[in-house]
Amino acid sequence: MGETNEDRHLTQLGGESRLPASPEDAVLETVANPHPGETYLVRFTCPEFTSLCPVTGQPDFAHLVIDYVPDKLLVESKSLKLFMHSFRNHGAFHEDCTVAIAKRLCAAMTPVWLRIGGYWYPRGGIPIDVFYQTGTPPEGLWLPDQGVAPYRGRG
Repeated sequence: MGETNEDRHLTQLGGESRLPASPEDAVLETVANPHPGETYLVRFTCPEFTSLCPVTGQPDFAHLVIDYVPDKLLVESKSLKLFMHSFRNHGAFHEDCTVAIAKRLCAAMTPVWLRIGGYWYPRGGIPIDVFYQTGTPPEGLWLPDQGVAPYRGRG
């Protein structure tokens, strides 16, 4: 499958790409939705998301699940991976990371609907789960459970 005119704007796909220094430096690229007008769900799962505590500088870990219904654009997955990894050295609270990711995705591709589940691993004995969505899911959408069990510790 060769490059199309629609793909020529992609700068990260198909070659070596450097990790962005920060989420603000990361570029989210998009491609045309091959099925505009269809109601379908796209899911990205990031089970090893990391960021830094803005106070202590200690690492924080999360399992993120992003579901969206595309409109005219899809997010290109390599650019999403680089964006997600740009948080590795970024200091922000769990709530800020989770909601900021959702807002950047919405700004980049203007989906019909988007939700993100941020299932953060415990620090100080308390796991924090952060959920954000842009509104009511479209009628008729098959919306599977995000599949992340509540934190149970070692038991």
